Amino acid sequence: MLAIIGYWGGDGYHEDNTHKYLLLLLFKFGLDAVVFYLCSRKLHTSFFSMCSLSIVLADAVLVFLMATVWLLGAERSLLSPCFVLANASATYRAIVLPMMSLGLLDFALVDTYLGNQSTFRKFVRNVVFTLLVWTLAAIYSFGSVKAELIELDYDTGAKALGCEVEESSLITYLVVGVFTGVICAMLPFWSSLPQWMKEAGRLSEQREEQEIQRSDLLFTSTNGPETRSEKDIYQEETYLQRPPLWLSLTLGFAMFWMPYLLMSVACLVFGFAVPAYITVNLLWLECTNSLLMGLVFWAKRKTLGPYNRLPDNVCVWQVYWHLSQGPQQQQIPVGVFNPSNAKRDSLLYV
Repeated sequence: MLAIIGYWGGDGYHEDNTHKYLLLLLFKFGLDAVVFYLCSRKLHTSFFSMCSLSIVLADAVLVFLMATVWLLGAERSLLSPCFVLANASATYRAIVLPMMSLGLLDFALVDTYLGNQSTFRKFVRNVVFTLLVWTLAAIYSFGSVKAELIELDYDTGAKALGCEVEESSLITYLVVGVFTGVICAMLPFWSSLPQWMKEAGRLSEQREEQEIQRSDLLFTSTNGPETRSEKDIYQEETYLQRPPLWLSLTLGFAMFWMPYLLMSVACLVFGFAVPAYITVNLLWLECTNSLLMGLVFWAKRKTLGPYNRLPDNVCVWQVYWHLSQGPQQQQIPVGVFNPSNAKRDSLLYV
């Protein structure tokens, strides 16, 4: 893939595209900053959270370098636009597989001896691994990339200077594979999807109501009987055909990430080539985060159930676990303080 840095027309017209790449990088930085603000709440919870912060910081550095080149000009600047874009694309491309592998390993260690560490140790571990990934990727890019301008001559007499940048083939394969897998998984159950989506929405609202009521239950006893409204709801749910857990989790993933997957696949279908420093963004990272967390959530379904200590995620996996298991599992445990037994066991379940 070539990034056109400059263009000279046959009639003496000249156009420098440095400012266009700067605007593109600014847009990507703004998008990643918004996604980071909405999705990354606690940096110590997972490796992917620290990776999100590192990508935002890398975007800021990339914007600064390109802005410096544009303000000073290619003649006075120590770096050329081709050098910045070529090395950025190679570096972003190189971090994809290590981040996915370490992120999956981080999820797999949850509720194990290595995963049950203090918050400070988790934070230090995530920082070290993130810096290691970026350092190795930068060393690889500086050693393998040749940031040389390529001159293109057109039949009309016009000339252009291009710079070779890299795409991330792994992200391409991942997006196409996940999109195809989700469609193939849900297609046989197409007629039941609206009913399941409606039920998932009701369960999500019920979960939010329970979260709101937690503050009212802090100093109440847990021995009260089940309310009549809850019994009525349970009886009304018995007719609903429950999806298998793998399909329910797939539905939960698709409900949030299908627009992103559809947009990415559309760009591929219409031939919109996108370099790695654009495709490696927080939308891709959070989508991969949800995909890997869903796999771990399903793999640990028998040992840990829905209330394991996996980090927060945009997909509400517990709701779709209840959608699959049925009404008898829909009560969400809430920590309640019992003053009479404060010294013995202060955490009860309702």
